[in-house]
Amino acid sequence: MPKTSQTTGATAQPIVFEPEFIAGLTHIFEELIVFNRVLGLKIASITPERVVAHIDMKPELVGHFSFNRLHGGVISAGLDAMGGIAVMAAIGGRHMDEPPLQRLHRFSKLGTIDLRIDYLRPGIGERFELRAEVLRLGSRVGSTRMEFLGADGKLLSTGAGAYIMS
Repeated sequence: MPKTSQTTGATAQPIVFEPEFIAGLTHIFEELIVFNRVLGLKIASITPERVVAHIDMKPELVGHFSFNRLHGGVISAGLDAMGGIAVMAAIGGRHMDEPPLQRLHRFSKLGTIDLRIDYLRPGIGERFELRAEVLRLGSRVGSTRMEFLGADGKLLSTGAGAYIMS
């Protein structure tokens, strides 16, 4: 359903990020946060409302050798990272009046203050999709919901996180 302005009833235009902002946010997430590089997290799409990424299975991520199952810590860390980048994207969308580079500097003090992960099914497969969206973006705290899915689209884990923005 399209968003509408409460004062005029007009349909709000969706926010579209500049390529420079998307490239900068992707670089921060995939390269500068070294642990995300270790996990192999790769961004698929970024909007102010939702972020999608992928992880490919590799031997270093196995948690149970008999079943070639993904380690639970990989799932938890991946969902935590997704919650953080979803907050970054939402902040970027809130400040579209600023140049992209200025918005990218807003993320230097973002941190996790609460994280809950529910493991629903074992992480078995060759590729996984991670999704995150912001439920509420306050002036100091952002609340998120995250999903970890198998290649077949089956929900494997869910997460909820709170992130401090100072």
